[in-house]
Amino acid sequence: MRSVILYSLIFLIFISSCRKDEHITTDPNAKLALSSDAILFDTLFTSIGSITKTVKIINRNSEAINISDIALAGGNASSFSLNINGENTSSRTNLKINGQDSLNIFIKVNINPDSRTNPFLIQDSIILQSNGNRQAIQLLAYGQNAVFINNEVINRSTVWNKNLPYIINGSITISSSGILEIRPGTKVYFHKDAVMNVDGKLYASGSVTEPIIFSGDRLEDIYANEPGQWKGIYLKRSGSSIINHTILKNASVGISSDSLSNTSEPKLIVVNSIIKNMQVAAYIGYHSELLAFNNLMYNCGNYIIYAVGGGNYNLKQNTFAGFNPRFPRKNAALTFSDYISLTSYNKLQLNLTNNIIWGSLNNELDIQKKTNATSEISLFNNLIKSSNPYPSNNNITNSDPLFTSATKENFELSFGSPAASKGLNLSADNFYTTYLSKDLKGEIRIFPSSLGCYEKK
Repeated sequence: MRSVILYSLIFLIFISSCRKDEHITTDPNAKLALSSDAILFDTLFTSIGSITKTVKIINRNSEAINISDIALAGGNASSFSLNINGENTSSRTNLKINGQDSLNIFIKVNINPDSRTNPFLIQDSIILQSNGNRQAIQLLAYGQNAVFINNEVINRSTVWNKNLPYIINGSITISSSGILEIRPGTKVYFHKDAVMNVDGKLYASGSVTEPIIFSGDRLEDIYANEPGQWKGIYLKRSGSSIINHTILKNASVGISSDSLSNTSEPKLIVVNSIIKNMQVAAYIGYHSELLAFNNLMYNCGNYIIYAVGGGNYNLKQNTFAGFNPRFPRKNAALTFSDYISLTSYNKLQLNLTNNIIWGSLNNELDIQKKTNATSEISLFNNLIKSSNPYPSNNNITNSDPLFTSATKENFELSFGSPAASKGLNLSADNFYTTYLSKDLKGEIRIFPSSLGCYEKK
C-alpha cells in the first residue's frame, strides 16, 4: 500500500513538472476568455478603500498562452490597484497560463478626495496583451466626498446639512454645552464600531421627502442590511434628543439611554422614523424615558424595545414587527419591566395606544411587574400577538394584521386587515397637532385610524 501511495506522489510530481514546461502557443487564434469584461464598484467614500473584486483570466486552449503584458491603463496614477499572483502592482509582464487553466486578478479602488459634492465616476481599464491580441477589462467606481470626523466633541451650537455626507470614525460626542441640529436629507455614516454620544442636545429633523440617514459607512450591496456595523446612539445622563423622519439602521443598538430627563423636556422623542437591522435592539432604556409616535421598527436581534428598571414610555401609532430572518430570537419584541436588580427598580409608566405589536414568536409583548413599585400600565386599541391576557380596552389579540409583504419589508396594511379603522381617537392628545395628525408617509390620519404607523386608505 505504501509503495502505491509513493508511486502516485511521484506520478503527480512528474505531471506537475511537465505542465510547468508546457508548450506556449503563439497562434493569434488562441485567445484568452474573461469572466467579465467590466467590473463595477458601488459608491465609495473618498479615502475609504473598497472591498476586493475578482476577475478570472481563462485559457480554454490545450496549450499554454503567455500574457506578454497586463497593466492598468492609468498606471501608478490610477485609483485602482491590482494583486496578481500575490503581488500588489499596476503591471506585470510574461505571465504564463497553462492550457485549461486560469489566473485570478484581485482589484481594489481607493479614491482621493476633491471638491465635488455630488457622486462622480472613476474609470480605468486593465489591458491584456497576448499573441498579438489586445483585451480590455473596464473598471468603474462612483466616488463620494464626505466630511470626516475623528473622535470629535461638539461644544457649541452646530448645524449639519445635506451638502456632503458625514463619516464618523471612533466617536462623535455632543457635550453638555453642545447642540447638534441635523437638517433634512443629511446622511451620517459610521465607520466600524463608531458611536454617537449625546450629553447635550441632538435634534435630527428630517422630512417625508428628505429623511435623515444614520447607517454604517459601507455602501456595497452586501452591507445594505448587515447589522452591527456601528454601535449606535447613546443618550447620557444630561443628554436629550428629538429624532424625526430619520432612518436608523445596521447598528448594534439603535438608541440606548440610562436615565430620565433632568429638565422639563422629554429625554427622547422618536417620531416618523424607521429603525431596523439592529444586532441587539432598536432601543434599550434603563429607568429612562421614550416618547415614540408613527415609527416602524423591525428586524432586531434580541428585542425591538427593551426597557427595564421602570421609567416613562408613551408609545402611540407605531408598528413593531418582530420578524428576524437573521436572528434566532427568543425574547418578546417589546419587553418592559420595573426591575433591574434587587437594588435597582422603579415605577413603570407605560402607555401603549393604537400600535401593532406582531412578529414570529407566540408572545411579542412582555410586561413584567416584579416589585412593589407602583406602576401605571395603559393599553388601548392595540393589535398584539401574545400568549398573555391583557385588558380588553379594544385591544385585538392574535389576529394577523395582514401586512402587505413582511418578507419584502412592506408593513403597510392589506385589504381586510383587522387593524384598519380600529384606532382610538387621539385628536385631543397633547402631541396630536405636532406628531400624530399624520402617519409615517405624511398621510392625514382619519379617526378611527388604522393601527400602526400607516393609515390604510
